Amino acid sequence: MLLRFRNIESVLPRRIAAGLRSQARLIAHVLLTTSALGTASAQTPPDPALLARAERLAHQNLIVDGHVDLPYRLRVKHFRLERQYLGMPLKSDGNFDYEKAKRGGLSAPFMSVYIPAEFQVTGGAKLLADSLIDMVRGIAAAHPGKFALANSPTDLQRNFKKGLISLPMGMENGAGIEDNLNNVRYFFDRGIRYVTLTHGKDNRIGDSSYDTTRTWKGLSPFGRRVVTEMNRVGMLVDISHVSDDTFFQVLELTKTPVIASHSSCRTFTPGFRRNMSDDQLRALGKNGGIVMINFSTLFLDEKLRLETEKNEKALADFLKTKNLKPSDDAAQPYVEQFEREHPNPKASIERVADHIDHAVKLAGIDHVGFGSDFDGVGDTLPVDLKDVSQYPNLLAVLLKRGYTDAQIVKLCSGNFLRVWNRVLAAAER
Repeated sequence: MLLRFRNIESVLPRRIAAGLRSQARLIAHVLLTTSALGTASAQTPPDPALLARAERLAHQNLIVDGHVDLPYRLRVKHFRLERQYLGMPLKSDGNFDYEKAKRGGLSAPFMSVYIPAEFQVTGGAKLLADSLIDMVRGIAAAHPGKFALANSPTDLQRNFKKGLISLPMGMENGAGIEDNLNNVRYFFDRGIRYVTLTHGKDNRIGDSSYDTTRTWKGLSPFGRRVVTEMNRVGMLVDISHVSDDTFFQVLELTKTPVIASHSSCRTFTPGFRRNMSDDQLRALGKNGGIVMINFSTLFLDEKLRLETEKNEKALADFLKTKNLKPSDDAAQPYVEQFEREHPNPKASIERVADHIDHAVKLAGIDHVGFGSDFDGVGDTLPVDLKDVSQYPNLLAVLLKRGYTDAQIVKLCSGNFLRVWNRVLAAAER
């Protein structure tokens, strides 16, 4: 997720942060809305035959998305368990909801249980994680004909056959484990199936790609124990957000394949270390793991990322003249006017395919998947890939580039299921 980096200027466009409230209004309570499927490119309409083939592939096969930020978006809107299902609107403009997912064929979006880095200082990380897990469980319980929890590949496949959308869960930021190794097992028992070891700041587990402090020069001693325990209980180790040193130390230590739940390729964004280097992609392939490509423009194109950051700086500088912060309510009219006059650039859907191509070239076709970061990256999604209903658009582009049906199935879910099964098979019961 990118939207949450309000305090890291070099990472997060400030306008995106400023739009947090308006974005939250748009995407809160987004589970049952109706949406139109985006089926044509604004620039080059897809071949109708390829699009029809892509739609068949999307609906006849599982699609696993490694990272969807619905839970925290709902929390931002003060979604409370005691009233969360009362008067739920049937329409919103979020990236993920039930109807969009059904139209686009997305059958297994990993719900991100996100822990902001500030909770590492203030405390309450585990409590927040528990509340978001409760939220996801409650959604499934309230809509048994639409959603179901999923704790294994078998669950995903069973739910798919029933026409249900699975809601597996991953924890974004290992801060939720706090300083108690027993919490690894605790969260596994609560349904968490991967943990992103770090996020925007170094934590007790290891160093973050965003943090230049390099507290541990990789994994901490506690972090090494966490990785070993995750292997033991059968939990996927997620290396998105970690520093390069942390990444390579994890690969030396782990006994199972790892995942990058929502990362892209650094070769296209040389100044953005959050993405994976070529050496990392090769190493991930040798490890047997999987990189799940992030769809945000800021992850996809260096030129567009820098242009966006320039816009954000200009906006922030202007707001300073009025003694306003981007997150202030009083700043919103200025933010909206600036956005109209200086729209941020958007990558094309072809650029997403470029990252997939590159990852396939270096890691191998068996080691790539999708990790959109939907509902987590604000208004930075590519043209014709604005929400989960548009997954067939991406598959059509890949088909046009020569990917076979069998290869598409691997990218959609086959590769991830293989990794997940290997991790479960290696667990100590």
